[in-house]
Amino acid sequence: MGSSVLRPQALLAIATFALILGGCASPADRAAMTPQNLTVSKHYPHSLGVQTSGGAQTGAMDSSNVSDADLKAAIEDAVSQSKLFKTIVQGNNGDYELSVRVTSLSKPLFGGTFTVEMETAWSLTKTSDRSVVMRKSVKSSGTATMSDAFAGVTRLRMAVEAATRNNIEQGIKAVAELNL
Repeated sequence: MGSSVLRPQALLAIATFALILGGCASPADRAAMTPQNLTVSKHYPHSLGVQTSGGAQTGAMDSSNVSDADLKAAIEDAVSQSKLFKTIVQGNNGDYELSVRVTSLSKPLFGGTFTVEMETAWSLTKTSDRSVVMRKSVKSSGTATMSDAFAGVTRLRMAVEAATRNNIEQGIKAVAELNL
C-alpha cells in the first residue's frame, strides 16, 4: 500500500532530476567549433568557396547537432584566421571550392564522460577545370567530462564542439599539405 503512494512522488522526483540534469538542448556554437591559433605552413594566393552538407539543426527535444551554416562559418573562420587562402568568397566564384559533408556524428545518450565521434568527407576542387585535387575522409572525436559541465546537455554540446573543432583542424592541415 505504501509503495503506491510513493510511486507518483518517486516519478515526480525522477522527472525533476532528469529536467535539472537534462534541460533543453542547444546547438553547437560556431565560435567554439573554430580551431584557435591554428598555424599552417602554406598560404595559397587563391580564393576559396566553402560548401557544407549533412549537418542537422538542433531541435528543442533533440541532442546537440551541427548545422550546415554553423559548420560552414567555422571552417571559413579557421581558413581566414590561418590565412590558408587569400580570400573566402561566397558561391562558386572562387579559384577553389571546398566541400565538407558530415557523414556521421555519433553521440552517447548518457554518462559522466561524453565522447562524440565525427566523420566528414572533405573534397577540394579547382573551379577552372573542375578537377578534384583532394578527397579525404576525416575522423575526429571530442570528449567532455563532469568537470567541464554538470548538465548533460551542456556536456554533450561541448563534446560535439570539440569533435567538430578537431575535425576542422585536421581537414585544414590536410589541405595545407597540398601544392596548389
